[in-house]
Amino acid sequence: MSCCGTPPSPEELDEVGKLITQKLSGFIRTLRDAAFTVGLREGEDAARLIASGYARSPDLLRQALKHLLSSRKEEWDRFDGIFGAYWQGKRARSKIVTAGTSSGSANSLVKPAIERSDMSAEGAVPDQASGSLDEDGTHERTGEGRAEGASRADVLASTDFRKLNDPAEIAEAHDVAARLAQAMRTRLTRRDLARRRGYRLDLRRTIHRNISHGGVPISLVKRQRKHKPLRLVILLDVSGSMSMYTGTFLRFIHGVLDEFREAEAFLFHTQLAHVSDAMKERDPARALDRLSLMAQGAGGGTRIGESLATFNRWHASRVIHSRTCVMIVSDGYETGDAQLLGREMTQLARRCKRIVWLNPMLGWDGYSPDAAGIKAALPHVDLFAPANTLKSLADLEPYLARL
Repeated sequence: MSCCGTPPSPEELDEVGKLITQKLSGFIRTLRDAAFTVGLREGEDAARLIASGYARSPDLLRQALKHLLSSRKEEWDRFDGIFGAYWQGKRARSKIVTAGTSSGSANSLVKPAIERSDMSAEGAVPDQASGSLDEDGTHERTGEGRAEGASRADVLASTDFRKLNDPAEIAEAHDVAARLAQAMRTRLTRRDLARRRGYRLDLRRTIHRNISHGGVPISLVKRQRKHKPLRLVILLDVSGSMSMYTGTFLRFIHGVLDEFREAEAFLFHTQLAHVSDAMKERDPARALDRLSLMAQGAGGGTRIGESLATFNRWHASRVIHSRTCVMIVSDGYETGDAQLLGREMTQLARRCKRIVWLNPMLGWDGYSPDAAGIKAALPHVDLFAPANTLKSLADLEPYLARL
């Protein structure tokens, strides 16, 4: 090392740089172990912050990294404790692993699906995170595994699909989306059956039938009404601006069509494609292979108005009845005529019971629906909701249950 007043040599600067890089890499791993969503790009940006001089002050570095590496409120709340424990040697709180756990109908659907996918992937292999190794190599069981698993389920349920970089996480999200669709269908079916079991007494017909008994209501007549099951019609935007979300939605739609008897699916970009037959393949991989052949030209621009015009003209009379919910999944970036989109939405609204528009960008901070296409469509939409996480998909169930 150089003496005071002597500038450091290039070798010394290189050694200091390596130490800082190792320290930062360890901090990134610590955040990941604490269920933070931190990828390679965030790590590179953190290194640039340190190189820019933010490391001269611990508080300045903490604030800079906190803004960069915290993507959700629960991460923001826990960041200071993790930073202090790693960089300053302060004692961290023991609630790091379990923070962020929440309750609700959405999590009650998403968490079991994630846990089932973990079990199917790992089989009977013990989870190393749920215990520790003694000095003799034996596995000591602790109670942290279940808490960490619950926290991981919360993280995956609330992570934006565009931030899933690890192929294993992407595959897991796809599997959970398919299982989520199946769970939603099961619950909706049970509620529908319970609703139909209820009946009302038809007094006029009961009295008429029991005249021979002196008017004593021995034989009761119940009112019967013709039942129409809920039908879902899904139109998925597969244009370039939606490419980060298409894979997960395709798995979700595959799960819907696999369970719903009353469901139809369409893809659109510059044109419309009816894909229900392909999505009803039992094998998801084979279904996606068929879709790739049917959706030629996907990934380009979006002509929502023209696609809806094709749907209204050639498909709507066949697939829509009085209890149909049309679900459009799109960011609303219309490259065609926005006025045409407004006219076709008006015609669609007259045919179906409800129109649900799912926009992944609605879950982004600072987003507002200012595009001409989405402005033309919104007056005809009954529910405008985000669809950028598994939790936002699960939140649809209570709305569908009321239809």
